[in-house]
Amino acid sequence: MIPPTALAAVIAEFGSELALKNDWPVKQPEDLAPGECLVKIDYAGVCHSDLHIRNGQWSREIALPKVGGHEAIGHIVAIGANSGTPGVKIGDRVGLKWLAAVCMNCECCRQGSESACSSPKLHGYTVHGTFTEYAVSYVDYVTPIPEGIESAAAAPILCAGVTIYKALLQTKPKAGNWVAISGAGGGLGHLGVQYAQTMGLRVIAIDTGDAKRDLCLELGAEKFVDFATSTNVVQDVIDAAEGLGPHAAVIAAGQAEPLNQALLYLRKTGTLVTVGMASSTATLSLPHNLMISKSLTWIGSAVGNRQDAIEALALAARGKVRCNYEIRKLEDVNRVMAEMESGKIAGRIVLKI
Repeated sequence: MIPPTALAAVIAEFGSELALKNDWPVKQPEDLAPGECLVKIDYAGVCHSDLHIRNGQWSREIALPKVGGHEAIGHIVAIGANSGTPGVKIGDRVGLKWLAAVCMNCECCRQGSESACSSPKLHGYTVHGTFTEYAVSYVDYVTPIPEGIESAAAAPILCAGVTIYKALLQTKPKAGNWVAISGAGGGLGHLGVQYAQTMGLRVIAIDTGDAKRDLCLELGAEKFVDFATSTNVVQDVIDAAEGLGPHAAVIAAGQAEPLNQALLYLRKTGTLVTVGMASSTATLSLPHNLMISKSLTWIGSAVGNRQDAIEALALAARGKVRCNYEIRKLEDVNRVMAEMESGKIAGRIVLKI
């Protein structure tokens, strides 16, 4: 039986802690629109984007209150009437992502660039998210979860995993090439260290602190540059890649400085991929002549499409990629966000719902 209300962590006011509500309304099966499904959430990951959204750093125009969160695993318990012949059914284990649904009709969607959809629905931002016991999603966009991976381990793949996987694909990876990953010890970055190796890339991890250094090296990074203790990050990265600099850089950190540094340490014809979302006030200093003289390519990459999610999960299910995570309770979400804001988390925190 589906209860009328449930526990949820809700953004009630920008810049304040999430409100834990035991009486959040649960949409009943008869109220689901065609194409909607109700998912009983088992685990939900906490992403740095959740912090930006809570703090109103991207936009203060979204309607509040809003259930936070956008990466989760659960089981479908109801599907809206007249939903046609969806690829999922009641009882299926599925994943919910940042992209709750896209229009499928705009130019970007038709070309497979669903993250650039002109009218997307976004979990935890434009529609209610996953920090709750029951979440509404969409039958055409939830992702079936393969056998061979536990739900808690799979949750971060639905955002952090697919996002960094897609970013690495944007570098047009070639076996033996060097890639620098800035923010390598974080949620996206530590997964990127592993996905890069499945593509045959050699990894230079950039982050700070002993815990993140040890994690990155354990996961297979060949070099580690501590940006806080280094006296010259640019030169250290160049030296780490045989004195020529890496062929590509993927910036999973949400600050401008690592981007500016990457333009300096990339080797000629290198590719810079920006994937870590910053606050709306972050700006870049672009060395125009250097971009031209080094023939650099700069790409902005958001989350991947449905196929990217399937591929990222398949690698994790085969044991090629594992998420370093810690399980907490939903009631701990505000403490988790405080730790994230202070940079104390290595890997990912997953909330048991």
